[in-house]
Amino acid sequence: MEQIFGGGILWTLLIGFLAGLLARALKPGDDKLGFFMTIVLGILGALLARFIGGALGWYSPGEPTGFIASVIGAIVLLLIYGMVRKKK
Repeated sequence: MEQIFGGGILWTLLIGFLAGLLARALKPGDDKLGFFMTIVLGILGALLARFIGGALGWYSPGEPTGFIASVIGAIVLLLIYGMVRKKK
């Protein structure tokens, strides 16, 4: 987990929260996510960005994921969440 943002767990939580907040602000609509789910959204967005970036050769092993890529990953997850929620 430390490789996600290149820092410790507190740094990862802070950046995850900021990435989640920014993703929720940029994506229109009401997602109704709380504080902890916003942190989880940002962290999962970073993991998604890391996975896709590594598969495409954008990140080498041990290289931290960028903040912008984390926000983009979180927006993608919000879009998927919105599509799944609409089907119900």
